[in-house]
Amino acid sequence: MPNITEITDFNAPELDVYARLSERQLARYYEPQTGLFIAESPKVIQRAIDAGHTPVSFLMEKKHADTQAADIIAQCTDTPVYTAEFNVLTQLTGFELTRGMLCCMRRRELPAVEEICKNANRIAILENVMNPTNIGAIFRSAAALGMDAVLLTSGCSDPLYRRASRVSMGTVFQIPWTYLDGDSTQWMKQIKSLGFKTAAMALKEDTVNINNPQLMAEERLAIILGTEGDGLADCTIDGCDYTVKIPMTHGVDSLNVAAASAVAFWQLGKHSD
Repeated sequence: MPNITEITDFNAPELDVYARLSERQLARYYEPQTGLFIAESPKVIQRAIDAGHTPVSFLMEKKHADTQAADIIAQCTDTPVYTAEFNVLTQLTGFELTRGMLCCMRRRELPAVEEICKNANRIAILENVMNPTNIGAIFRSAAALGMDAVLLTSGCSDPLYRRASRVSMGTVFQIPWTYLDGDSTQWMKQIKSLGFKTAAMALKEDTVNINNPQLMAEERLAIILGTEGDGLADCTIDGCDYTVKIPMTHGVDSLNVAAASAVAFWQLGKHSD
């Protein structure tokens, strides 16, 4: 039988993970072991479970226990479920829940870069993309438009932050990803040693067109996108095999990094011989 408890005490320690700990604190909850993260909405939670993440507890609107959350609860009968009315949950968490459901989950050990890239032909590399909304949108595009994996530098926002995973619609649990070590010189060397050509998406004059036949014919290609506003570091661009610019019209000089990623993945995910 499901272990369902209605919230009566806001100060219950079981609710700390939802109401009183930051996402950074959750990530370090069991340090040095992997920590926790919060997934939001039934679809995202289900995709996390399907990917092998272990639920610690659920927090949801009372009505959802018998409706949209029922199938998830049935899979996790030993996991505590905390319920309350919508206004109580909003007061407790400090924000309105999307689809009225949260789940606290254990993080998994991240795979090595070599493991992720072993069978990949198209990967995305994100350099210091700091906005979790952009991270989520990029992951959704990567999963939908032909990328085999996503690699992130240490300056990127965490893909498992609640907003990032929700915006991604749970695709952060479907497409392989991990972090790169070192500066761009170090990780660029690693990526090239794995057989990838590198393409920097940048607003430079000396570029190739995004539909360049030689670029699209590369057997293994890493598409590299930079931080919001400043874009890629010059040293990263200089180390790449290609610099690629998306053609613009009507005097527009750039796209948001998430929008640019969708264009790049759509075009460059089409490997052509």
